[in-house]
Formats: sequence, structure tokens, C-alpha cells
Amino acid sequence: MKAVLGLEDGTFVVGDGFGVEGTCSGELVFTTQMTGYMEALTDPSYAGQILMFTYPLIGNYGVDLQNFESPLVHARGCIAREIAAAPTTQPSVAEFFEENGLLGMSGVDTRSLTIKTRTVGTLRASLIVGSDDGEEAVRRARAVSPIGDVDLIGSVSCAEPYRISGLGKRIAVIDLGVKRHILESLKYRGADLHVFPHSAAPDEVMGAKPDALFITNGPGDPRRATHAIRCVRDLAGEVPVIGICMGIQVAALALGAETYKMMFGHRGTNQPVRYKDGSIYITTQNHGFAVDEETLPEDCIVSYRNVNDGTVEGFENRDLNITCVQFHPEAHGGPRDTEVHFFDRIYREIP
Repeated sequence: MKAVLGLEDGTFVVGDGFGVEGTCSGELVFTTQMTGYMEALTDPSYAGQILMFTYPLIGNYGVDLQNFESPLVHARGCIAREIAAAPTTQPSVAEFFEENGLLGMSGVDTRSLTIKTRTVGTLRASLIVGSDDGEEAVRRARAVSPIGDVDLIGSVSCAEPYRISGLGKRIAVIDLGVKRHILESLKYRGADLHVFPHSAAPDEVMGAKPDALFITNGPGDPRRATHAIRCVRDLAGEVPVIGICMGIQVAALALGAETYKMMFGHRGTNQPVRYKDGSIYITTQNHGFAVDEETLPEDCIVSYRNVNDGTVEGFENRDLNITCVQFHPEAHGGPRDTEVHFFDRIYREIP
């Protein structure tokens, strides 16, 4: 099968399609991770995006169902230089895409596309599998709404509240598109988890009598998480607040700070962050928005900072008992440098 990827700037590339024939459109983003490709594709934070892998060979160990971050692939499409034809286990990525009606393209210069993204910023894109009509792909790319204009959270949040029982501290989780291993890390420590949809009101959350409030990762612009922002604004100071990825952005917005869209974001498993004590950790990340440090209230302390570009990777507010990080400490698949460091600490500090 032929396939073509068109970008809003008029660029298009033709390659080999895999999966099924069809069309998908969204923001083209790249990740630098070498492994954990299925964890990335099933991460709900990639909703609304076409995911491109910079590592040249994807799929060499097949599809590992047990490590999915959610039951479904949320990335709208997959772009890779090469998809392994004979992986060590079955099914292959190509077979999985075909069996599940997914769209992908290989055989293209992902290095060139990555350099373009790093130079001009993230672009809207359209992938057509089963065609090489570049002009049509570009037209479709230009018709895509910017990701900040699309409400993606409702499509990946749970529809109804549910509970994962535990004998330990009770944590209310606002699901903005939670990765499974976040819940697993909390469950491993014995937490009694009460998971709420993104639209939960503060009184619903407090009805569970939580010992802490946890805000998860999620896709798109954090300013669209209006209900979660309200929950943090109303409940901060009553219960400890913990956030990961979009959770840190929601907490910042609730405190009156601002967020901004990054040029091309941080996506991969090799992002170095420096903790406030000077130690450095290698982290997994997936975000295109960040907290504007200059707008944080004075009583907030930046606890982690990105070594490469200096952006905020975590902040704390001890007066309100808020602890948030931008990276993913649960880190599947990627470095687990911060799993114990973060989850042990935040669980221990919950009263």
C-alpha cells in the first residue's frame, strides 16, 4: 500500500502504508524513545495527534499487550522509518494495526521530518493510507483545527466513577486520560483509589472523603480541563493535591498561573531533570504545553527543572500541600529513576 503524509506548510512525503486504508488528521509530534512504542501509542495523552518515532526501527519485539497504558491505541496514526517485519514475538506492529483498523506509514525520512518540526514548530498533518495524493493530504492537514481548539479530554476520561480498593490511604483521582501504570504505582503502595470522570464537581470528590486529590495526565490544552481546575481551586488547602503531566498544568492554572504551548514539546524517555537538591534524573515525558514559571505565585517553589531548556518540571506549594511534576515517574516503558523517588515520597506525605 502507498501512503502519504501531508503537512500544513505544503510539504508532503510518500511512503509505505501499513494497517488499513483510510485517513486520519491531527498534530504531528515526535518521540525519541527507542522502546515502549506500544506504551506510547496507547497513552491517552496522544489523542488528537499523529505519532512519529525518531528511532529508525520500531516493532522489533512485537506487540506486548500486558504493558498497554490503556485498552486502545489513542494516537491517530503512526509514522516510522521502518517497521520490523520479523519481530521476536507476535503479533507484529503491522499485523496489530491491520487487525485493529489502525493507520500507519513507514519508509519515510523521519529524521528530516523531525528536523522540520524542531525548526518551525509542531505542524498539523494528515495521513492517507492507500493513496499517494500529496495535494489532498496537504488540503486535509490545513483543514484540521489546532489542538488547542479541540476538547479531547472527554473522549479519554472514564464515563462513570469507579473504585480500585486498597487498605491504605484514600486517594481521589481525577481522570483526564490516566495512564494505567499511574494507577498501578498508587495501587502497589496500598492506596484506596476512587477514580472520577474529568467532569466531577468538588462536592462529588469530597463525598469519597479522600486523604488526597490526584490529577492525571491528559491530551490537548490544559485550559480545557475546566472542571479539574475548579476542583483544585476549591479543594487546595482542604486536602493534599498531587499532579502528573497535565496535572501540574491544571494545578498551576487553579492557582492563577498561566500555561503556554511549546514549540515542539517534550516526548521521549531520555529527558533529564534536575531536582531541587541538585540530583539529576532521566525521565519519560509526553507534553506539548508547559507552566509559565514567571506567573506562579510567590509561595510556589520550582522543585524540578528541565536540564536542556530550563522549563518547569515540577513545583510545590507547602502552604496548600500541592506537589506536582511534569514528567511521568511511573515510566513504562522507559527509565524508572523516579518511580520510587516520587511515589514513595508523595504517598508518605499524605496525612
